[in-house]
Amino acid sequence: MCGILGIAGSTTTSDRLVQGLRRLEYRGYDSAGVAVLSETGLQRRRAGGKIANLDAVLRDDPCDGPLGIAHTRWATHGKPGERNAHPHVRSTVAIVHNGIIENFRELREELEGKGHVFASETDSEVIAHVIASYREAGLSMRDAFHSAIKRLRGAYAVAAICRDNPEHLYGARRGSPLVVGLADGESYLGSDAIALADWTRRVIYLEEDDWCELTPTSASIFEFDGTPVERPEQVSNATPGFADKGEFRHFMDKEIHEQPEAVSRTLSNYIDAVNRRFSCDMGEFWDASGRLISSACGTAFYAAATAKYWFERYARIPVDIDIASEFRYRSPVMSPDDRAIFVSQSGETADTLAALRYCNERQIPTAAVVNVPESSIARDCRLPLYTHAGTEIGVASTKAFTAQLSALACIAGVAARARGQLSDDGEAELVEALLQTPRHINEVMELESQIETIALSLAKARDVLYLGRGVFYPLAMEGALKLKEISYIHAEGYAAGELKHGPIALIEEGTPVIVIAPFDELFEKTISNLQEVVARGAQVILITDPKGAKLAGNDAAHTLVMPECHPIIQPIVAAVPIQQLAYHTAVLKGTDVDQPRNLAKSVTVE
Repeated sequence: MCGILGIAGSTTTSDRLVQGLRRLEYRGYDSAGVAVLSETGLQRRRAGGKIANLDAVLRDDPCDGPLGIAHTRWATHGKPGERNAHPHVRSTVAIVHNGIIENFRELREELEGKGHVFASETDSEVIAHVIASYREAGLSMRDAFHSAIKRLRGAYAVAAICRDNPEHLYGARRGSPLVVGLADGESYLGSDAIALADWTRRVIYLEEDDWCELTPTSASIFEFDGTPVERPEQVSNATPGFADKGEFRHFMDKEIHEQPEAVSRTLSNYIDAVNRRFSCDMGEFWDASGRLISSACGTAFYAAATAKYWFERYARIPVDIDIASEFRYRSPVMSPDDRAIFVSQSGETADTLAALRYCNERQIPTAAVVNVPESSIARDCRLPLYTHAGTEIGVASTKAFTAQLSALACIAGVAARARGQLSDDGEAELVEALLQTPRHINEVMELESQIETIALSLAKARDVLYLGRGVFYPLAMEGALKLKEISYIHAEGYAAGELKHGPIALIEEGTPVIVIAPFDELFEKTISNLQEVVARGAQVILITDPKGAKLAGNDAAHTLVMPECHPIIQPIVAAVPIQQLAYHTAVLKGTDVDQPRNLAKSVTVE
């Protein structure tokens, strides 16, 4: 994932900015750059590829000064390379940015109408132009920066400098982390505390929608509306080269909150936001395909099971899905026209790798959705399809799961287009919806305090049921898995329509039943199941959207209202409260959240 650095100091910065970028290499990137303010003005140096290439550029054409920003980019809008590398500059303003700006097209068209000329294909460049336009209208840099971020829609972390304010560094966050660092005579901005670890351990974690103005001797933080606010200074335990929990109690909590960025990064690998098209080139993979075989283990299996609904609904391709440990032992019948997709976070899952090789041996074209490019599954499949969730340390998968869902939704769109099942307008609609996912995940995070209250009763439960229909059935199973993994409470996920075929016998007074039912064509049937368990004394926790909440009435003991969104992204957004319910319940029970008993992050043996 992209890395951001900024230094407001009294001495040279270029070497230290590059040094800090090296601390962020673990996030992944394909270009790097710096911008500094010197006596000769605003200067920028960029290079495609590794940081070593940027080093070479700076050796050949040095630039330096006491104020600077730097960035490692993983391509989102626009191809990798120097042209689209950050920082982006307009007039006297330079910016670096992580995330996705959903409304960049309308902002770009507005500014082009005023004579602005854009030099890149990125969504990020529009931020520099919006800030510069406010400066050109006479606003101070502080007011221009504040006015600009109020116009951005999406998930982002931004840092900016201006030639006319040689000691001021500005930053803002929404759905993407940003940390302020403090030292004698200097202030810093970083994507995480690791990037700042060589210079300071005194940090302030910006909260959602905070923005800041830093100088060498001060750090002013503001809420979104411009109200000054105090945020606590903390002592970071970050060590260069090692993962850091930051302000979070557990890695799992941190990784839940990293999902807007992880999803944003993953979507950018599959979407051309400028032209509202899927950009993933799968070559001839879908030519003459008769059936899709999908296989995975654990949480990855539930991601694949969710995607089955997308492939069948949008691409009209029949899908067979198997747990990988079962697939190769049942002597599956396959045709040369079949295609196979495997899903694995680590890319080393033993059963999934064996299932992949089983298909390879039978000459079935194989693809794999993986988070680790160097992994065995990525190397062995014909077509690796990467997620960009970053390193996931918590054993219970969170951001890797939503990144897998995001990639699979895009791949289903690519299949639909390749098979002639998706019009240009239909493709644009799906792309627009998917680009809104990081923002909606960010919005659903606001339910966390309500979830903490619900967890008080869940922590006392002996058994918990999860119910869902259609695309929410796999999510019900994933929710039950999460609770089992980290709280050690027995939980099961069922298709809501199967309730009367046995599971309803488990309901007794006070049994928690979590019903996942955003409004869709199956909503009324699911609500009927909800009423059946309520009548038998269940304590129902309903996860729905505004329309669903209105139609469901008051039968649920608790209702978590997620934002209204397109059907293709509903399960991705709904995954977040499912994860937080498990997390906060486990915390109350005092279990080892990040390393639950008997479990390993990657299962590399049968």
